[in-house]
Amino acid sequence: MSKPIVAIVGRPNVGKSTLFNVLAGDTISIVKDTPGVTRDRIYADCSWLDRNFTLIDTGGIEPDSKDIILSQMREQAEIAIATADVIVFIVDVRQGLVDSDSKVADMLRKSKKPVVLAVNKVDSFQKFGNDVYEFYNLGIGDPVPVSAASRLGLGELLDDIIKHFGEAEEGEDEDDRPRIAIVGKPNVGKSSIINQLLGENRVIVSNIAGTTRDAVDTEIVHNGTEYVFIDTAGLRRKSKIKEELERYSIIRTVSAVERADVVVVVIDAEEGVTEQDAKIAGIAHDRGKGIIVAVNKWDAIEKHDKTIYEYTNNIKNTLSFMPYAEFAFISAKTGQRMNKLFELIDMVRENQTLRVATGVLNEIMTEAVALQQPPSDKGKRLRLYYITQVAVKPPTFVIFVNDKELTHFSYTRYIENRIRESFGFKGTSLKIIYRERSGKEQ
Repeated sequence: MSKPIVAIVGRPNVGKSTLFNVLAGDTISIVKDTPGVTRDRIYADCSWLDRNFTLIDTGGIEPDSKDIILSQMREQAEIAIATADVIVFIVDVRQGLVDSDSKVADMLRKSKKPVVLAVNKVDSFQKFGNDVYEFYNLGIGDPVPVSAASRLGLGELLDDIIKHFGEAEEGEDEDDRPRIAIVGKPNVGKSSIINQLLGENRVIVSNIAGTTRDAVDTEIVHNGTEYVFIDTAGLRRKSKIKEELERYSIIRTVSAVERADVVVVVIDAEEGVTEQDAKIAGIAHDRGKGIIVAVNKWDAIEKHDKTIYEYTNNIKNTLSFMPYAEFAFISAKTGQRMNKLFELIDMVRENQTLRVATGVLNEIMTEAVALQQPPSDKGKRLRLYYITQVAVKPPTFVIFVNDKELTHFSYTRYIENRIRESFGFKGTSLKIIYRERSGKEQ
């Protein structure tokens, strides 16, 4: 089941990024940044009262002209409407209700998406309390007074946000078909891959009812199995600002990845692997999805007997944070190796849901510890007592230890590699959690 997506929209300087940073960094737990993911973090995995969701900040470059500000807000609102399950519309109590707020509110109201109206900079309810009521004029529900800077009213805001999650989650739970997101930079051939798969399998493309996001869902039947492909190619090139295009591209990618079981990261063979490819792949890795790297336009590359080997090594160096990824060298134009994609998707899905018996896991861990002693610090050595698998998608293991402060990344990787040697787990990340006997988690 994918996590709901919550998008923050609003005019420049109303406090979008402040609210995002407070919610993502302090009030709510956040998963660590992954190497390769953009430093300008615009999304975060969050939780409130045991409800998990992805928070997105649609803020970006702040234009000078008022006309540009309005078009910028329209674009932000369109992105939020296209990708989000719940929209947080943030306004500024000190500036009061302005014309552009009303215009964006009109768009949000027409979208039929749940909107939570946050009135920011209410540092004192006594001072600004009456000013909050002005925002009822927007006609999108009760305004929630907050102060992102002073961290006031955030609990009530989050309570209002998660009220809207129930129906979306229940609806998504009913559909258990494999979901595959096709992601990558613009013009790498994402749509061409979908069209080639459709052509080969001679099925009718249909838009799935209930799809409200900008990504297009396509049903494809292969060998009796029905797959749902999520294509993020519909990136509208309205803005000439490169940074904004990249930001919006990443927002759509996050949305598609959230809903997928397996992510196909498409790379242009002629261009080679780039930093933006690493950012996009990092989003899928961050979320523990199954990952296949599809190198498209392979027919356009001059080859010798070591071309694939050299190309694979180059990609693995750039995407070093996900050494488990599977590779396919394809051509959407000629159809070369397109059927291989389905084989890899099925294999990765199997590995994502693979469960290993606790007894076998403990045998592997005992042998690994005997071959290489765990790390120690100031005379105290890490002791590994017990390992068990607690979840799938991705396969997640809990190891009980004497002191989790003694754990080290390199030894965690060593244990992970021993598990992979025994069971493969190709194409999927593994998550290892340490718990002390007192029950504290890392």
